[in-house]
Amino acid sequence: MTAKQPNLLLLGIDSLRRDHMSAYGYHRLTTPHLDRFSREGVLFEQHFSPSIPTTPGYASMLTGMDCFGTDVVALRHGGPLGSHVTTLAELLDGAGYNTTCIGFTGNPSARGFQNYIDYEAWGPDETGRDPKAENLNRAAIPELKRLAEEDKPFFLFLRHMDPHSPYLPPAPFERMFYGGDEKDPDNPSLDALYQFKPFVDYYKSWLPEGCTDSGYIDAQYDGAIAYMDAAIQSIFTSLAALGLEEETLVIVTSDHGETLNEHDCYYDHHGLYETNLRIPLILRFPGRSPAGKRVSAPTQIKDVMPTILELLGIDSGIKFDGRTCSP
Repeated sequence: MTAKQPNLLLLGIDSLRRDHMSAYGYHRLTTPHLDRFSREGVLFEQHFSPSIPTTPGYASMLTGMDCFGTDVVALRHGGPLGSHVTTLAELLDGAGYNTTCIGFTGNPSARGFQNYIDYEAWGPDETGRDPKAENLNRAAIPELKRLAEEDKPFFLFLRHMDPHSPYLPPAPFERMFYGGDEKDPDNPSLDALYQFKPFVDYYKSWLPEGCTDSGYIDAQYDGAIAYMDAAIQSIFTSLAALGLEEETLVIVTSDHGETLNEHDCYYDHHGLYETNLRIPLILRFPGRSPAGKRVSAPTQIKDVMPTILELLGIDSGIKFDGRTCSP
């Protein structure tokens, strides 16, 4: 069916701060594949998520509304998303799309998908490392192939978890950005963390015993991003092999950023610091959005849904809190 609507592939990456992506100028080469992806599409330089943490962030992203307009304002929100709002999945379902959500089952912000698929995103394997992105790919690539065989357009939403603690990237990524001694007894950089009683037991559950160097943990965060970047390339390769690149809008973004050994928050995402607020937004839509463009105007997470709908050519009639930032 030649008049089929374009597809949508939306990658929501939990806890990804943009200043640790080489695509945004980071000094470590953490995202070589996303760097190339950004050169083929549009990179938004000043994209913000004021809706921290995850659940209200995605509520805003997937409705085009401010989080206070969705009835979802907390991580462990006890009720549903407001019935007065329409989600992107619900709207695209009504427009004739097949819709699948991977990695966000049961969250109120993920309302309206036809299919939900889970993958193992928490906890190490027998090696002590956590191949989150490869686990996701084992679910996502077969589903992508299934959707490609249908005669309807699709919306596939992938929730990546690699930059979310615990940072346990598989080898060789765990030493890719670190060559020091993480157990140096003369390094005091984690002394304050070990006195941070609310979370110290959690940290000790995944940090190496005797770890003293915050630089090692920062390198694990960067290694997790690099590992995920390589796995994402496998998804892009599958998309190309299926002949879908030209007819698929692909968006890479995040729900919020992450604090490392900063602001007394320690490897989490509490507080309205720039490390949490400043997130990536990159899109590629061959022939319909420019390649290699960088947008310096500020954008917000609530702008994602109206931008998607404009690029897909769908008039929802909804008065969004967000605005289109289509280049």
